[in-house]
Amino acid sequence: MASREGGGPRPDVRVRRVHDPPEDGGGARVLVDRLWPRGMAKDRARLDAWLREVAPSPELRRWYGHDPARFEEFSARYRAELDGRDGAPPEAAEALERLRACAAEGPLTLLTATRDTDRGHVAVLADLLTRRP
Repeated sequence: MASREGGGPRPDVRVRRVHDPPEDGGGARVLVDRLWPRGMAKDRARLDAWLREVAPSPELRRWYGHDPARFEEFSARYRAELDGRDGAPPEAAEALERLRACAAEGPLTLLTATRDTDRGHVAVLADLLTRRP
């Protein structure tokens, strides 16, 4: 079991597109998008959970528009939302804590429909979950 306390191993957090087939040893599969992926049947997704509350607010998502030049600012604003700053609802912080608990139990695969996983909210989440406290 991975531990976040006292210099233990970092959690095994993976990022995959929800349309990709599950990989062996990927652990819990959690969809972290606010909207259900277009064209994906719920039974085909093979999810353990759908934490839509951890996704960026609709306002932040519209502002970002997946513009790579805005990723750094998007990342800072999104982290503020997850911390409960900027008037964000507490559900985002609670969902992040649920993800941390999942990651502490074993491998965790964050799923998204976003094509650019390196510059999307899922990359920010993976970084937060694997960073030492």
